[in-house]
Amino acid sequence: MDATTVTSKGQVTIPKEVRRRFGIRQGSRVEFAIVGNRIEMRLASRPLETGKSGYGMLRSRRRAAPADLDPASLIKR
Repeated sequence: MDATTVTSKGQVTIPKEVRRRFGIRQGSRVEFAIVGNRIEMRLASRPLETGKSGYGMLRSRRRAAPADLDPASLIKR
């Protein structure tokens, strides 16, 4: 069993192996429950998956280009 120290603000670091095993990462929500004379920490929810490329994260104020737009038709000859 891993041990950790509680900070002056009541914070603890969850050991890396525990985070890895249960998929706990930044943005995860955890719950605490008192069961008899011990405390249980449960994973309440995980954050939504974020794409590695970032594609689609930002929205433009401009109208979208029509699906049938031919970029070659924009070149002046």
